[in-house]
Amino acid sequence: MLRFTQDHEWIRVEGDLGTVGITPYAQEQLGDVVFVDLPEPGREVAKGGEAAVVESVKAASEIYAPAGGTVEAVNPRLADEPALVNTDPLGDGWFFSLRLADAAELDGLMDQAAYDAFVAGL
Repeated sequence: MLRFTQDHEWIRVEGDLGTVGITPYAQEQLGDVVFVDLPEPGREVAKGGEAAVVESVKAASEIYAPAGGTVEAVNPRLADEPALVNTDPLGDGWFFSLRLADAAELDGLMDQAAYDAFVAGL
């Protein structure tokens, strides 16, 4: 299940684990990503709370957690290859995975069709 926030983060849920990244729209707005500051595994994050920072040639932007939980893993490739966020934002450019505290927090997120309509209205 893939869900989206209005801040252009996505979360792909498998069981009680969610993998988080930013959308193609977000990476286009940022431009070339040059650095990603990822959370430490074991860190607790709250839904809507700052979880990571992405820096591009244009700006730095916070990445917010689409749901609350405990960070299980981070994408080790982003340290040396931050451009993966630009080239494969929905795949290899993922940021972190988290063990969900409450799957019901996902209920307010958008599915692909709703997110596409949201972006079209921007």
